[in-house]
Amino acid sequence: MLKSMLTRRNAMLCAAALATVIGLAGPAAAVTPEEIKARGKLIVGIQGDNPPWGFVTSAGKQDGLDADVATLYAKELGVDVEFVPLEVNNRIPALTTGRVDVLFATMAMLPDRAKAVQFSKPYVANAIVLIGAKSASIKSNADMANLTIGVAKGAAQDTQVTKNAPPSATIRRFDGDAASVQALASGQVQALGGNIFYMDRVEKARPGEFENKLEFQKLYNGACTRLGEKEINASINAFIDKIKANGELKKIYDKWMKVPVPEFPESLEGIPFSAN
Repeated sequence: MLKSMLTRRNAMLCAAALATVIGLAGPAAAVTPEEIKARGKLIVGIQGDNPPWGFVTSAGKQDGLDADVATLYAKELGVDVEFVPLEVNNRIPALTTGRVDVLFATMAMLPDRAKAVQFSKPYVANAIVLIGAKSASIKSNADMANLTIGVAKGAAQDTQVTKNAPPSATIRRFDGDAASVQALASGQVQALGGNIFYMDRVEKARPGEFENKLEFQKLYNGACTRLGEKEINASINAFIDKIKANGELKKIYDKWMKVPVPEFPESLEGIPFSAN
């Protein structure tokens, strides 16, 4: 009798464990604008250490371009916004497992990523560059030979430096943008893969020593939702159209980027803006 009870108990524990694993591994439940409104809160995945995109102030407030755009979208829905600061390489997992509703997280629009997440229309433009010492002669990919180059692991700059650097270059991958910038500032690496807005941070750490050397790729950033979530994708696209038209995006660009709002493409190869 005791043996039978233990057997049944073990079977129940195994079943519960299996259900937990399935629940963690399975796709997150769809989130619609109406569900978010009913909850009263939009949960946004954002970068916590990558100014001017997303960063946490000394007072503990999430700030930056992505924070301002996400706050406007929450206002559009009539709800509060809750930010979840994420590192580069855990942005997509945080979305696909349901930890956040949407990513406004410096998400470069890349075809490989579009297989895992649904991009919105682009709302910001960027470029992937190599930063090096002003004294260094780096005018072509070949000039990266024998350099030690830092990148944020899993970011677009990781992909581009890996693709373009000669085999003799050493690529060091760091957990996040801040760590990779610090590696350059502290002399752990000789060059840095980043975006066009890294230089402001590098200049603050080591004034007058570095500059953008090479441009690898022009990019656009979009908001990300889960694949197949048509309603929230359509809602975000309508919101992006609205802030482009009414000048709100320009205000955010003026505040954080100090450059004019660019012309955005109507399409990007391999990257649908609308959910199927």
